[in-house]
Amino acid sequence: MKRSIIIAIVALMAATVVQAQNIFHKGILADVEYGARVGYNIGGSAPLNMPASIRKLNKFPLTPNIAFGLNAEKPLTNDFGLMVGLRFENKGMSTDCTVKNYKMEMVKGGEKLGGVFTGKVVTKATEWMFTLPIQATYHYKKVTFKAGPYVSYLTGREFYGWAYDGYLRVDDPTGAKVMLGTSADERGEYDFSSDMRRWHVGVDVGVDWAFSKRFGAYADVTCGFHGIHKSDFKTIEQTLVPIYGTIGVTYAFH
Repeated sequence: MKRSIIIAIVALMAATVVQAQNIFHKGILADVEYGARVGYNIGGSAPLNMPASIRKLNKFPLTPNIAFGLNAEKPLTNDFGLMVGLRFENKGMSTDCTVKNYKMEMVKGGEKLGGVFTGKVVTKATEWMFTLPIQATYHYKKVTFKAGPYVSYLTGREFYGWAYDGYLRVDDPTGAKVMLGTSADERGEYDFSSDMRRWHVGVDVGVDWAFSKRFGAYADVTCGFHGIHKSDFKTIEQTLVPIYGTIGVTYAFH
């Protein structure tokens, strides 16, 4: 009896494998093309319209914004197709700006202060995430144009920094004046990491170029549909939208 059950289970497993092979090789996934890509994200989270309170960008050093991804494309016609991907990436930034009457909150000497700040502000952000892009594709010779939405889930998030070399007017531009220096105990610290969104939605537009049978290059531009902070976050008056460009290399599995 046990032997018959084992034979039946083995036969069922074999039939399942055969059916799976038929689905992949003869069914809807028969002509799907698979690939991998590695890239570098360049950009940041910023207002779509730069406010007058941000006067100057002093520093914008590069951060380790590496992107690793896999993709699968299903041809729909000779020229058009549908591409789905999965990426693990970082969209981080580091800035040093000069501001005037910039609304913000900070902690100085253990005391929480809020108002408008004039001076210099350092901002550091890190956003590690899994991203799922779904793009329509158009092929022209060795070039593939693509565009579509993406959704990201953040596995790690940080948004912090400090205000220094200036002064804070408490509550409003006519409030009490608090001077901020350059050393760690003289400046004002802030951390809005817990106010960041877990989910991001946006649009991804780009182009792939195949310079050999297996290898190629790509360039993408992504823009979020919303800011990186939650909708009820009002400490920073501007909505900071993630806008990034990506450049990298591709590998096709044949």
